[in-house]
Amino acid sequence: MCGRSSLTKTEKEIEVRFNATFYSDDLERYNPLPNFNVAPTHMMPVITNHTPDRIDLYRWGLIPFWAKDEKVGYKMINARIETLLEKSAFKTAAKSRRCLVPMDGFYEWKRDGKTKTPYRIIMKDDSIFSAAGLWESWKNDKGEEIFSFTVITQAPNDLMKGIHDRMPAILTPEQEKLWIDNDLAAEDAVSLIQPYPSDLMLAYKVGNRVGKVSENDAGLIEPIDDRPELLQGSLF
Repeated sequence: MCGRSSLTKTEKEIEVRFNATFYSDDLERYNPLPNFNVAPTHMMPVITNHTPDRIDLYRWGLIPFWAKDEKVGYKMINARIETLLEKSAFKTAAKSRRCLVPMDGFYEWKRDGKTKTPYRIIMKDDSIFSAAGLWESWKNDKGEEIFSFTVITQAPNDLMKGIHDRMPAILTPEQEKLWIDNDLAAEDAVSLIQPYPSDLMLAYKVGNRVGKVSENDAGLIEPIDDRPELLQGSLF
């Protein structure tokens, strides 16, 4: 499961990374950046297959077009890649509504008996990356349209195996272009998802405050001590 992430870079850095632009009205309305503790229901940037040159702000937690209540989105923050083309909530979106979900880190909790320790996982160069996602458009009883997304997850790579049994489906820049290519069939898009190279990533312990949605400041991404335990991927 991926239930928390971060996106602490500037608007301009995100635009350059994805060769796409924000609408300033959306930025002023939602004020999403920086976000050190992205959580479900937050409005966050996505790049969709319908408008790949634009960065939209959608709500985290997919609301299928057939849903009767938007609360279903709380249960749809992730979609497992293994069953993506089987589940009714995701299979239609996988064919025609794919998106990129920008991040510069994500959080996961490592269990040791009854103890759970939060880790932040990033790229070694602290760069922006993306997870494969799906998006939907849904209308409530008032006719208001809500755009939402889910983050696709997969089995862990060697780095994540020591922390958790799932991780976001991180894409390379080359895979990003294909994932939001309207001409690529869903089956072929799903086949792109492979464990991201561990040697390009690292993980470090952070404080327990990240577990509280109300906490959102730069201190959350700081290592918990001056000599943090770093978990680094290996080529071997």
